[in-house]
Formats: sequence, C-alpha cells, structure tokens
Amino acid sequence: MIKSFLDRALADVGALLPKIALLEPQAQKLCDAMLSCWHNGSKVMFAGNGGSCTDAMHFAEELMVRFQKKRRALGAIALCDPSVLTCAGNDFGFETIFSRQIEGIGRAGDLFVGLTTSGNSPNMLRAFEAAKKMGILTCGLLGRDGGKVKELCDIPIVVPSDFSSRIQEAHKILYHVVCEWVDSKID
Repeated sequence: MIKSFLDRALADVGALLPKIALLEPQAQKLCDAMLSCWHNGSKVMFAGNGGSCTDAMHFAEELMVRFQKKRRALGAIALCDPSVLTCAGNDFGFETIFSRQIEGIGRAGDLFVGLTTSGNSPNMLRAFEAAKKMGILTCGLLGRDGGKVKELCDIPIVVPSDFSSRIQEAHKILYHVVCEWVDSKID
C-alpha cells in the first residue's frame, strides 16, 4: 500500500522543516543579491541537472513572468535550452553545457544560481568556476554536505539531507519563499 510510503515521506519532510528554517540567513543573502543585481540592470541565471533543471526553469519563470502578483518582469533565465545543451555537450563535452552559456551571456554584476543535490556534478563545478572567473556572484542551492560546489559559492544554501527528493522539495520551498519576498519588494 502507498500509505506507508506517504507516511514516511511526510515524516521525512516534517523532520526537515525546522532545518530549512535555519537557512533563513543564507536565503536572505540570495534575496538581497537578486535585488541588487536587478537594481544594477543585471540578470540572474539558473541551471541544474534532471529535476534540478526543471526547478531552475521554474525559479526563473516565477521571476521573469510573475509569482503571485502582477509586477514588472525581472531579468531571469534558465540555462536549459535543449539545442544549446546538446550542441555544447556534443561539441565540447557534457561538463561544459552550463559554463559555455555563462561565458556567452554572463557579465560581471550578474548572479548565477546553480541547483544541485550532490554539489559534485562536473558540469555544475565548471559553471561555478566560469562564473567566478568572470566576476559573477554565485549561489548554490545544494544538498547533503554541499559537495565541491559549496567551496565555489558566494552564497551556499545547503539542505541537510541525503535524499535527492527531499532536497529538491526543500529547494522548492526556499525558492518559492524567495519569490514571495521578491514580490513584496518589486512593483
């Protein structure tokens, strides 16, 4: 029966919620960095693999289009165009699919937000390295212990769980809260 799986998932989420609340200072740093970025006419770029890719797209569209209220559009883009991803992967290797895009459209003053549950994906490591090299502020929505990406982040937000599904659920809570905060600050 599914009930035992549902009960376990709800217990896991219930145990994780107080730990998510402890990430408020890092989440506030992300909020402030985003606001500063847009105030200076810059953009926020997002990337992730698999489920984190869809979260990157979701986060970006909530900012570009709207979250809960009608307000001006904000410069936010997910680096998830399938033709660009497959071209970069084919021509330069899968580890370059995000760094290549950062090199092409990133500018000093921008913000890069990478979502990765392990913090160890080679393409995410390359993306953070490219962003740092270009003077782009970085934030990682991470899991587990943050992995190698944690050391490359200006703003590491590490969800303390070993389960990718719980980490992604926590990321979604965090980025929805960030979007709600942004809505309260932008007309």
